[in-house]
Parts: sequence; C-alpha cells; structure tokens
Amino acid sequence: MINKQNLWFLTLFSLILVLSVYYITMPNDLLTSKGKTDSSEVKENETENDDQLKVTIEESDNLTALRVSLEETRDEEKESLKKTMTSEEASLEEKNNAYEQLKYLEAVEGEEEKLEKLILDTYKLNCFIQVDTTKIKVVAVSKKHDTSLANNIMRTIQGEYKEKKNITVRFEK
Repeated sequence: MINKQNLWFLTLFSLILVLSVYYITMPNDLLTSKGKTDSSEVKENETENDDQLKVTIEESDNLTALRVSLEETRDEEKESLKKTMTSEEASLEEKNNAYEQLKYLEAVEGEEEKLEKLILDTYKLNCFIQVDTTKIKVVAVSKKHDTSLANNIMRTIQGEYKEKKNITVRFEK
C-alpha cells in the first residue's frame, strides 16, 4: 500500500525526471535565443547586454583558470588525505594527521573566499586569492595598475590577521 508521503515523492520525482528529459532533448536554439521581437529597441538592448556579458567573461578568464588549477590541486590533496583516513593500513596518528590537514584545507578555502569577498566589497575588484601558511597571493583584475591600490589591498588583507603575512598583489587587465 502506498502512503501519501511515498505518493508525493513519486509524483515529484516523476515531474523532475520528465522536465530533465525535456531540457536535455530541447534544441539548443531555444536555450540560447532571448525571444524574437520586431522592436529594434529590444534588439539593441540585447546586443548591448551581449557585449557586456562578453567583456565580463573575458576579464575573468584568467581568474577562472587560476581557481580551477588551485581547485584541482586541492581536490587531489583531499582525495589522498581521504584515502589515508579510510585506509586500514594507516596508523591512528596518520589518520589524525590526515584529518587535521583536511580541516586545514577547508579552513584555507573559507579564508580565501572571505578575502575575495572583502576585496570585491571594498574595492569593487574581482580577484583570485591563494592563502599559504605565511604567504597570500592576490591577483586582481584592474585596468590601472596602481601602487597605492596595491598597498591598500595589502593593508586590508593584513588587517584580517594578527600575525604578519607576506602579501603579494598582481594586477591583470
């Protein structure tokens, strides 16, 4: 006998399945077009929006590449640590060290996200930040490469830490 909870689950699951199949089989034209109208104003606005979108994507390509590279490296480290933690051959001390290292990596990722948001909110700059134990590497997207801006970014980041950090700032266009 099917109760109400199971019936709702099956109904929602079926709906999600049907929508997924529909989305996958839908022609690409429908996904990329923004609707066709005869109004020239709308077409001009769409063109302007497309141009702005392309500029944004081009600016963040380097940052995206840096993030992906760092994420791949960290994912490999995490997998290695997880294997150590689940290994029957590893000693208790090795498992504890792997767990602590995994916690440290998660904390570092959180710090990087927090600092990137701080720079975005404070200076309206997209940036990539990589935190090591004593070094912090900042790559910011900016048309002007200003030493005073770099100093301000370094001071802002250093203000988040009690101990002295070696902070480097690099600008990209």
